[in-house]
Amino acid sequence: MDKERILAKLDEMEQYLGELQSIVPDSFEEYAASMGTRRAAERLLQITIEAVMDTCALLVKELKLGLPSAEEEFVEKLKGRVLEPATVENLKRMKSFRNLLVHGYAKIEDQKVFEILEDGLEDFKDFKTQVLKFLKSCMESSGI
Repeated sequence: MDKERILAKLDEMEQYLGELQSIVPDSFEEYAASMGTRRAAERLLQITIEAVMDTCALLVKELKLGLPSAEEEFVEKLKGRVLEPATVENLKRMKSFRNLLVHGYAKIEDQKVFEILEDGLEDFKDFKTQVLKFLKSCMESSGI
């Protein structure tokens, strides 16, 4: 298993989360008043989600779980093996939100983004915890 690449992606995700936490103001009013902060937060959320999806793709490849027919299937293939079902559902929502940010299917709601910044960042930490637990169990079972 290419543990180093997976860990590098998790570190990348963690770096983006730190940057996000450093720019988010305490109130929605402050957030809404700063276009620079809003756009930076949206971009950081996008690339954080992309780091998560890249990690999932690496895990699917390493575990030889087959090629998914759609990108969303990467997380589904990890359900029960690496990720808890609730985490898989959260990641699917993240992926949909990332598509909204990138493709602008609809107007991005600043309130929704701020709510994610306030309450949703724990989902990234849960993801990391579950991946690290899986990697540790792989190393223990292989005697490394």
